[in-house]
Amino acid sequence: MGTPLEWIVFNAVVLVAIVLDLRVFHRHAHKVGFREAAIASFCWIGVSVLFGLGVFYFGGKQPALEFFAGYVIEKALSVDNLFLFLVIFRAFGVEDRFQHRLLAYGVVGALVMRGILIGVGAELIEHFSWVLYALGAFLVYAGIRLFFKKDEVHPEKSRMVRFLSRHLRVTREYRGADFFVRDAGRLFATPLFVVLLVVEITDVTLAIDSIPAVFGITRDPFIVYTSNVLAILGLRALYFLLAGIIDRLRFLDEGLAVVLVFIGGKMIGEKWVRVPVDTSLAVVGGVLSIALLASVLVPARSKRKEAAKQTPE
Repeated sequence: MGTPLEWIVFNAVVLVAIVLDLRVFHRHAHKVGFREAAIASFCWIGVSVLFGLGVFYFGGKQPALEFFAGYVIEKALSVDNLFLFLVIFRAFGVEDRFQHRLLAYGVVGALVMRGILIGVGAELIEHFSWVLYALGAFLVYAGIRLFFKKDEVHPEKSRMVRFLSRHLRVTREYRGADFFVRDAGRLFATPLFVVLLVVEITDVTLAIDSIPAVFGITRDPFIVYTSNVLAILGLRALYFLLAGIIDRLRFLDEGLAVVLVFIGGKMIGEKWVRVPVDTSLAVVGGVLSIALLASVLVPARSKRKEAAKQTPE
């Protein structure tokens, strides 16, 4: 799949959707409520399912399975990304009513950067077969790192923020929803712009994990790109839908780590063992379901410790 016309039509529809979102539906800054986020999230999921059915109708079963597998992987990794965005917004004290604007512009930048990364990745894989094994090894490493990573994240103390603060004229306070303001004839960036850059760079870093993971399912750049884009477009609504409970998904990192190791191993060993796409989709869905169920059913360790401390001897 992926004729020039299909690329043009898909990107045109995405561009129209983004313009409508920024200029019509969310023209004024406001706090996104649960109901609004739920409706938007289900709408984006519905659009993605319809697109997948279109892929099935025009391209057949195999591309459709590849699309849905790539979409599920990207969506799951995006949920993990949402936790980092939540930490960033809390660390910088971003008001709820400005968070949608940040995520909207962040998504635009993410789509551009991911398009570039996917294009480069597809060319490298096509011309250098060893790149596939390198990406597989990287995914195994990334999965192991994610499984054992327990460090707290402090984005406001990062080298990137210190660099931006030294090289940009930044106002001390937020200036509403503005990214830039003029004071005494001089142009200043606002802290909101610094947060936007942090979000963008964070997404690029996280995309280095997710894009190779989808390439582990399919080599079709159109399927990789469309599954990434549709998963990312629903990211903002999903953020506001899950913001209140995302820190309770305690075993999500472990589940994602297993998925990354599985896909990385699949890429490394596909010369000897061919794993069907429907099997990959079942493994990914099963592992993530177990991780989510464990997060709900297994009591938090900290709560057990507190209960033990409160128990009289």
